Amino acid sequence: MGDMDPHIFAVAEEAYKQMARDERNQSIIVSGESGAGKTVSAKYAMRYFATVSGSASEANVEEKVLASNPIMESIGNAKTTRNDNSSRFGKYIEIGFDKRYRIIGANMRTYLLEKSRVVFQAEEERNYHIFYQLCASAALPEFKTLRLGNANYFHYTKQGGSPVIDGIDDAKEMEHTRQACTLLGINDSYQMGIFRILAGLLHLGNVGFTSRDADSCTIPPKHEPLTIFCDLMGVEYQEMSHWLCHRKLATASETYIKPISKLQAINARDALAKHIYAKLFNWIVDHVNKALHSTVKQHSFIGVLDIYGFETFEINSFEQFCINYANEKLQQQFNMHVFKLEQEEYMKEQIPWTLIDFYDNQPCINLIEAKLGILDLLDEECKMPKGSDDSWAQKLYNTHLNKCALFEKPRMSNKAFIIQHFADKVEYQCEGFLEKNKDTVYEEQIKVLKSSKFKMLSELFQDEEKALSPTSATPSGRTLLSRTAVKPAKARPGQASKEHKKTVGHQFRNSLHLLMETLNATTPHYVRCIKPNDFKFPFTFDEKRAVQQLRACGVLETIRISAAGFPSRWTYQEFFSRYRVLMKQKDVLSDRKQTCKNLLEKLILDKDKYQFGKTKIFFRAGQVAYLEKIRADKLRVACIRIQKTIRGWLMRKKYLRMRKAAITIQRYVRGYQARCYAKFLRRTRAAIILQKFQRMYVVRQRYRLMRATTIVLQSLLRGYIARNKYQRMLREHKAIIIQKHMRGWLARVHYRRSLKAIVYLQCCYRRMMAKRELKKLKIEARSVERYKKLNIGMENKIMQLQRKVDEQHKDYKSLLEKLTSLETTYNTETEKLRSDVERFRMSEEEAKNATNRVHVLQEEITKLRKELHQTQSEKKTIEEWADKYKQETEQLLSELKEQNTLLKKEKEELNCRIQDQAKEMTETMEKKLVEETKQLELDLNDERLRYQNLLNEFSRLEERYDDLRDEVNLMVSIPKPGHKRTDSTHSSNESEYTFSSEITETEDLPLRMEEPSEKKAPLDMSLFLKLQKRVTELEQEKQSLQDELDRKEEQALRTKTREEEERPPMRGAELEYESLKRQELESENKKLKNELNELQKALLEKSSPEVTAPGAPAYRVVLDQLTSVSEELEVRKEEVLILRSQLVSQKEAIQPKNTMTDSTILLEDVQKMKDKGEIAQAYIGLKETNRLLESQLQSQKKSHDNELEALRGEIQSLKEENNRQQQLLAQNLQLPPEARIEASLQHEITRLTNENLDLMEQLEKQDKTVRKLKKQLKVFAKKIGELEVGQMENISPGQIIDEPIRPVNIPRKEKDFQGMLEYKKDDEPKLVKNLILDLKPRGVAVNLIPGLPAYILFMCVRHADYLNDDQKVRSLLTSTINGIKKVLKKRGDDVETVSFWLSNTCRFLHCLKQYSGEEGFMKHNTPRQNEHCLTNFDLAEYRQVLSDLAIQIYQQLVRVLENILQPMIVSGMLEHETIQGVSGVKPPGLRKRTSSIADEGTYTLDSIIRQLNTFHSVMCQHGMDPELIKQVVKQTFYITGAVTLNNLLLRKDMCSWSKGMQIRYNVSQLEEWLRDKNLMNSGAKETLEPLIQAAQLLQVKKKTDEDAEAICSMCNALTTAQIVKVLNLYTPVNEFEERVSISFIRTIQMRLRDRKDSPQLLMDAKHIFPVTFPFNPSSLALETIQIPTSLGLAFISRV
Repeated sequence: MGDMDPHIFAVAEEAYKQMARDERNQSIIVSGESGAGKTVSAKYAMRYFATVSGSASEANVEEKVLASNPIMESIGNAKTTRNDNSSRFGKYIEIGFDKRYRIIGANMRTYLLEKSRVVFQAEEERNYHIFYQLCASAALPEFKTLRLGNANYFHYTKQGGSPVIDGIDDAKEMEHTRQACTLLGINDSYQMGIFRILAGLLHLGNVGFTSRDADSCTIPPKHEPLTIFCDLMGVEYQEMSHWLCHRKLATASETYIKPISKLQAINARDALAKHIYAKLFNWIVDHVNKALHSTVKQHSFIGVLDIYGFETFEINSFEQFCINYANEKLQQQFNMHVFKLEQEEYMKEQIPWTLIDFYDNQPCINLIEAKLGILDLLDEECKMPKGSDDSWAQKLYNTHLNKCALFEKPRMSNKAFIIQHFADKVEYQCEGFLEKNKDTVYEEQIKVLKSSKFKMLSELFQDEEKALSPTSATPSGRTLLSRTAVKPAKARPGQASKEHKKTVGHQFRNSLHLLMETLNATTPHYVRCIKPNDFKFPFTFDEKRAVQQLRACGVLETIRISAAGFPSRWTYQEFFSRYRVLMKQKDVLSDRKQTCKNLLEKLILDKDKYQFGKTKIFFRAGQVAYLEKIRADKLRVACIRIQKTIRGWLMRKKYLRMRKAAITIQRYVRGYQARCYAKFLRRTRAAIILQKFQRMYVVRQRYRLMRATTIVLQSLLRGYIARNKYQRMLREHKAIIIQKHMRGWLARVHYRRSLKAIVYLQCCYRRMMAKRELKKLKIEARSVERYKKLNIGMENKIMQLQRKVDEQHKDYKSLLEKLTSLETTYNTETEKLRSDVERFRMSEEEAKNATNRVHVLQEEITKLRKELHQTQSEKKTIEEWADKYKQETEQLLSELKEQNTLLKKEKEELNCRIQDQAKEMTETMEKKLVEETKQLELDLNDERLRYQNLLNEFSRLEERYDDLRDEVNLMVSIPKPGHKRTDSTHSSNESEYTFSSEITETEDLPLRMEEPSEKKAPLDMSLFLKLQKRVTELEQEKQSLQDELDRKEEQALRTKTREEEERPPMRGAELEYESLKRQELESENKKLKNELNELQKALLEKSSPEVTAPGAPAYRVVLDQLTSVSEELEVRKEEVLILRSQLVSQKEAIQPKNTMTDSTILLEDVQKMKDKGEIAQAYIGLKETNRLLESQLQSQKKSHDNELEALRGEIQSLKEENNRQQQLLAQNLQLPPEARIEASLQHEITRLTNENLDLMEQLEKQDKTVRKLKKQLKVFAKKIGELEVGQMENISPGQIIDEPIRPVNIPRKEKDFQGMLEYKKDDEPKLVKNLILDLKPRGVAVNLIPGLPAYILFMCVRHADYLNDDQKVRSLLTSTINGIKKVLKKRGDDVETVSFWLSNTCRFLHCLKQYSGEEGFMKHNTPRQNEHCLTNFDLAEYRQVLSDLAIQIYQQLVRVLENILQPMIVSGMLEHETIQGVSGVKPPGLRKRTSSIADEGTYTLDSIIRQLNTFHSVMCQHGMDPELIKQVVKQTFYITGAVTLNNLLLRKDMCSWSKGMQIRYNVSQLEEWLRDKNLMNSGAKETLEPLIQAAQLLQVKKKTDEDAEAICSMCNALTTAQIVKVLNLYTPVNEFEERVSISFIRTIQMRLRDRKDSPQLLMDAKHIFPVTFPFNPSSLALETIQIPTSLGLAFISRV
């Protein structure tokens, strides 16, 4: 043990060995400061004993011993500031062993339980673990009756403010505690009783008192905590509530009941709780001891002392005083054992020894426990009638101050004292010492508990009636259990009362004396636990603190004594008995001392390693182990000798048994062999006889066979001539049949080859023509409209091509099946022919046999001799004929095999060709598909970018238009007093995509006056009549268009079933296109109405007659615009006619669609234009509409002309193809048959391929037209609905009453609803103001859940949907969109504001999709979320509006980020030297660039990264979608790379090798930032590729042609102009670099001249990538969302 690192198992092993060797009881004393690991060390020591020794019975005592640890830890351990599992009591466990040193039982004694922790915990501390385990398991069914809750609910568990320990699950710990109780015999009923009492204590702590006056208090009636406490304890509520607020005073003659104050009642409540817990603790310890008690007599024991460590806190009270007093006693015992007793024994044995000084803490113990010590003075003060803490403190000062060096008084306090302990100075506060030392509990409360109906509770207090031992009281809230039993009841009267009057200090002092006696009676072993730091930090070691603990506990002095002393000792008799085996008989003398000396002189040569005393031999460290090793070796040699002798005797016995068995086996084997030989002789004789008869039989059979064979040959020879003739005729007949079938098969094969060659040629030719046509189409497809049409049908093209490949695979499989069927038919026919030949041959042979038999019977006698003479000659002829026949059949078979092999080869060649063609076709098709897909993706991004740019431009123009309109209104309008109202027809939706950008101030101004019609001038009336006439004509045209649409719908409904079978799905795109066109017309119409109303308003609001005079400006404007009205209306009429003609021509391709709502809306819209107020609005807007209509008409004409030209080109190509096919057929006829077959097959394949391509193109065109019409109709319907929403937004309440509400284009649903917010219509402005306009993003992002405004708005929309109020839905959505726009216009430069509303807009859009009820968006919903879907309205149109709004916010966010990063990029990426010393000296001759920013204010790369971190954290805090964050980061990196590269191309001083290295390093730092944020897959790194290649270009060699080739292959992201510019600007900084030569630059230009790239030098830093908003559903349940009061939305209520 001494050679290895210290370990608790080593100490336990030493104690166990000494117990077995010395037969003495052992003790392991575990000591150290609080939190040093004493409890864990004691547990490991007990685990070692349980593992090594085992149990003497089958009761598993060792498991019970270990099971006591979880129970005692749960009821006696708690979290303190220094230890998460601090033992708040001391325990001494005696583990009993029998004579074979196996565990037979255990006994536990406890010391000083800290009862005050039950009712009070300091900051960051907890109560005992059992209370938190109960609270964590409150949800269990068996704990429902306890009515527990969270630990923060109870007063006794929440005072420390730290109810949870990191890494500890209290619920699992509760399971371990219950399992340990079960193992120790505490059944479930007792366990529930324990938990019931503990739960009652928690509820007792929540009992509150109300003061009536200064000296009395009451408990509220039916107080819930007290009621629960009384129910759990089984006591009466009235009695307990009465005695909690009163106490009984007994005098000699009378008894008084006195009320107590609120503070006294609280103290009495806490004292009762502590008393109950202490009784329960004693009860549990008693039951644990009963479970561990053994009936077998105990031979020896090992005691493990786990007691509290030295403690010092900011406030130290009576508990810390007793703990530190116990540690002083333990330290004294350690000193006595290690220092005093050790050195005294050396002196007594008279061995040479020098005394070692050590610290003796006896003065400190005398200060505490001696006469007139601290404890005596405390007991004396407790006996005084009016004793107090202050008077006791004064007695301490008077008695010990300046008299004892270990006692001090604090400077700033008169109620505290300081004691110099062995470890440190500790300051104790005198407050509470007397109360805790008395430990008083009101007797009336105890009596109430004793009368409880709860059996277990009454058991706890029955022990108080018995006589108590001096160690059984509970000092200062800490429980003490003693193994010493008190003799029963012969005690004198009054003895029990005296025992009750013993103070806690007196009881604790007595228990310590008993503990010291026990420890002194055993051999102690010490475990000193050293605390590495005072902060509970892992892997942190404070060296000074560790040395301080080592010095305080005497370890350093122990090491000195161990090094100089003799730790091991034996008496002479013990040594002789132990090591007698090492002596010989002659060495044993009558004098045992001399015998031992002689032995040691032989065994240990170094005499300094041992010393001889009077009665003992002393050994230095390690010598006893050495002697034990020699003794073990001696015993091992003796054991080996005994084993050798016994094993030899055993082997001899085994050999004799084996020899006897072998002789017996030999006897039996030899007899068996003799019998076998005799049997062999008999069998040999019998075999000879059998052979004789067998050979005779064989010869006889051979003769008979030869005779029969001769007779058969004779019969065959006689009929051979006839059979030969018949066979010759039969062969000729069959040969003719075979030739017929073979020639037919060859003809068919030749025909198929020709056919396949023709098809292949046709395919090749058509492919060539298709390529030419494709080139033409690519040239024609440069217009945007054509490009869109191609893109629309590309998906169907891909599907059709895939279908065509599948069909070709099917054809290939059918050809293979046909070929295999031909082979099988051929084989069956050949087999049939062979069977027929054999059948005929057999019949012929039978016939001839019959005739031969007749002739033989007639001529047998006459021709017998002649046949015998001719036998030889006929035999020869037969053999010749047989050979000839055999050769002919073999030749025929060989020819058939050759033909079969040829057929197989041809079949394999055909299969190979078909497979090669299929592979080539599939590869080409796959390549085309990949290329077309990439092209489609690029086109889609371009279209999306174009759309978003147009949207941005539209928003800018819209704002400009509003500003100009306001200026015109301010310049033209002259206010007039009177009643004014807002324009009822003014719509917030002024474009076909989005609503108006904001609610401007001019919209709040009065815009129209109500004047009677009789005040209008005659000129105005004539003008209005003309305009009304034009508008009515337009209405008639629209009505006719509506009628035509109705007729088409009826026709489509009649042909619905047929068209569903013939047409493929996904035809809605074309109808959407037509609907879009129709919607554009309607939106322009709305614009006309609005602007004409404004013009009418401007004319009518003039108060002076000069305004309407013929020479007035307004009059001239009216006349000028009136002339253009007729022309513009004619253009509108032509546009309507064109639209109607398109609808008529494509009526068969229109899918049935419910457009009744759209048509009725259109009709109502047209009819409303008849009002005089709306006619005037169409006046000014017609001029602006003219250009749009003309451009649309021209584009349609161009597209129509292009289609005609394409059709003509196709007709011409078909004619040319037909001519070429005829020429190819003529050429094929001139070829030989085999080549003709191949050519025909190729031609046929080519023809079929071309036909398939033509059919595919026709289908694509038809699909294109159908999708176009569907798209137009759909967009028309959508935009009409948007215009309706916009018009209904600004209608005043009076107009709503007068005008009928038009039906809404929203499909209705029937579903359940939940999770909604209700508000009144009048509160809508307040909702928008508090939730949108006045909301601060910073507070929302930090304190609330991400996207909370979006969730609130959607829940309001859900409620409006539930009420089926379309006006409320429309008004709320419109106000929300306008409010967001207004906020962004007001605070558009704030990154947090823009990011916040981009995140919330996207979340609002996702909510509309997620709860729309569409199956595509409901895949990720929970069943509860599916129940929250919208039930009445379909808000798909508003989703498009919100998507456009999100695009605008995203573009605004990009602009804000660009404005912030713009000043940092050049300085941070180019000018600042990130790697110091690389740039060196600037080249001479370059001008020195100045910077507008001072050196100390220059931006660095760290500034850029910090700004990027700020942007990223803001977006993450606002809950922005990860995909959207990636797009923002990609755009930001693109701006950084573009600005950096542009500055690099414009600055000569930046083009050097060192600057390239700086740029590479800066880019790597940006890439590292991407890696840290998990944004490498966002595409941001690819945007920096031009800058990376420019930096590489600055660093590579630029001399040879190989360098030029490397540069060309490397710089694929840079244009030719940029590469040349960098090479021209490259300037060497030092002498090792050279300027790039002109010839090298020209070489680069020559190599890059074929590259097709942009000639633009600088990158477009303003370019914005198109943004997408992938659908991201939320898992948050709407019903769980709470509205914070900080938002000011109290008028909203949850539904």
